[in-house]
Amino acid sequence: MPPAVIVDAVRSPMGRGKAGGALSGLHPVDLLAQVLSALAERNSLDPATIDDVLVGCVGQNGEQSATPGRQAVLAAGWPESVPSVTIERKCGSGQQALDFAVQGVVAGAYDIAVAAGVESMSRVPMGSARGDADPHGPRVNERYSPGLVPQGISAELVAQKWGLSREQLDAFAVASHDRAAAAAASGAFDREIVPITTPDGVVTADETIRPGSSVEKLGGLKPAFAASPHASRFPDLDWKITAGNSSQLTDGASALLVMSEERAAALGLTPRARIAATAVTGDDPLMMLTGPIPATHKLLQRSGLSIDDIAAFEVNEAFASVPLAFQAEFGIPGEKLNPRGGAIALGHPLGASGARLATTLLGYLEDTGQRYGLQTMCEAGGMANALVIENLSAGRN
Repeated sequence: MPPAVIVDAVRSPMGRGKAGGALSGLHPVDLLAQVLSALAERNSLDPATIDDVLVGCVGQNGEQSATPGRQAVLAAGWPESVPSVTIERKCGSGQQALDFAVQGVVAGAYDIAVAAGVESMSRVPMGSARGDADPHGPRVNERYSPGLVPQGISAELVAQKWGLSREQLDAFAVASHDRAAAAAASGAFDREIVPITTPDGVVTADETIRPGSSVEKLGGLKPAFAASPHASRFPDLDWKITAGNSSQLTDGASALLVMSEERAAALGLTPRARIAATAVTGDDPLMMLTGPIPATHKLLQRSGLSIDDIAAFEVNEAFASVPLAFQAEFGIPGEKLNPRGGAIALGHPLGASGARLATTLLGYLEDTGQRYGLQTMCEAGGMANALVIENLSAGRN
């Protein structure tokens, strides 16, 4: 089986996912097209040699409804021979695209593939594909009577189960912004971010980071889900989840160049990383956000690695309670957890987040000279992806 390597990884800046956000004036197809173009151009790659473009996207309606990767290929001016497919595993869609790209190369189905993700939450609002419909159906509703709950309620249940206080959640959120701000100020994001041209100008930096945040400021925010119609089911919940300790609605795109080791050598390209192991799993759909824990247990068993072998962990900050529960489960030190901030500071453009996390994690491993990083995404429906990325430059130094 041909080894698969990651040659490069790029992302757009993150824009606030609302009207007036830095990227909100740009069609999501054109956003992704610019990221794809940058990936090919900076590696002097002929796009005609790409076998497939695998794109994570959650909101597949409106401007994201016509196989957005295919439209982005055309918008980028790439040959019409380059195909694309859309992948939807909720928040893990971009990570699943990377898994499939790697697996396609290892299977011999691809020589070169692009794993990407895109989401314009300002233009295709979260949940708009569902509308007023019931996505569960009568049998699921019967099995989980009196019914499943929104993710915000699940985040509260996670906080309750692991005994997380409001102050802990807010402190984690502040640390996310502080770490992201420090990374941006040091130039740590410069290699991964490609400039995006919008009708209003060129965007070169993340818009979502809020330097100077504090626990005191976040403490003034009201719990976001205490007035939910589902709240009466959980009278013992001490409501703690707010907009401040949750991920931000965001516009963004990211892409990774994956190919066989042999093809990389033939093109004179130096591989940056490989995926050492992957795992997916399901978990309790009521708790919903706990999947990263069993997925990581499965991943470590499959890889033969231990927690101590991992230099950095990227646990998607859908809500602060998710990475904090993960940290409590595995006993990892705080400095190893989302060392450059996460979705609370950098935003969560649903389908693009998995590819963004891999891009940022790889950059961190390279900058610190460390070998292994672990990435995991909680997903709606009680699922999770997990992978171990290996920094190949660590072995060359």
